[in-house]
Amino acid sequence: MLFLKRYKKYEHPYITASIIILIFLVFLSLFAPVLTDYSPVRNNARNRLQPPSREHLLGTDQFGRDIFTRILYGIRTSMQVGLAVVLLTVIFGGVVGVAAGYYSQIDRVVMRILDAMMAFPGIIIAISLAAIWGAGKLNIILALSFAYFPKMARIVRSSVISIKDLDYVDSARAAGAKDSRIIVKYILKNSASPIMVQATFNFALAILDEAALSFLGVGIMPPAPSLGAMVTDARTYMVVAPWMILAPGIMIVLAVLSLNLLGDGLRDLLDPHLKNTFQK
Repeated sequence: MLFLKRYKKYEHPYITASIIILIFLVFLSLFAPVLTDYSPVRNNARNRLQPPSREHLLGTDQFGRDIFTRILYGIRTSMQVGLAVVLLTVIFGGVVGVAAGYYSQIDRVVMRILDAMMAFPGIIIAISLAAIWGAGKLNIILALSFAYFPKMARIVRSSVISIKDLDYVDSARAAGAKDSRIIVKYILKNSASPIMVQATFNFALAILDEAALSFLGVGIMPPAPSLGAMVTDARTYMVVAPWMILAPGIMIVLAVLSLNLLGDGLRDLLDPHLKNTFQK
């Protein structure tokens, strides 16, 4: 309710624009079987490298597959990976962050481990894990979640530390409330804003990194459609078939840009003091 009241008061343009774009992308991914009659994986050598036309709105690739169809299913893959990564990151990062922030006995040990993990760029960790575990959607989700959860844990920990000694929390503790009740009712409830903002940025980063991993050949396995893999395939044909790289590239930009705009808007709307806290 607080979010809706503030949104109506300020009518944040970033949030409005990003939600419109995201609804459009979700619509494309959900209704892909209705919007196209072509298979995203079936080859048709007679139609290879066809330019955009009435039959193929965005043309065909080197195997004669309809690019519009593959983009629809590629968006679905990106959304599935992004959503799964966000859920796992929030769950594991939240648990670790709450434990470290609320129980000072384990804080130092947990934070040193997280600091060591954050010393390496997330994409490097994800590439290393994907190379060890192998390509595939599930492995990519697990690798990206492992790479992202330390930052989420730090954000949750900072929020918990700033809340756990406030008067209303002390009152609940003095009244005999259990730690689990205090954490759920008072601490997590008041930590929702930074978690939502960081989760939005993680969603965007997961889509971008999934595309990067597929581009490098350690992501979604072909012939399954992936926007990053489509960009990889299009490199060889950029001169003779530029439509192959334009459409997936634009979709990646739209998805990442809209989620970043949504994160910026939520940050400014829910807590303007967080403006300098988060990094994309």
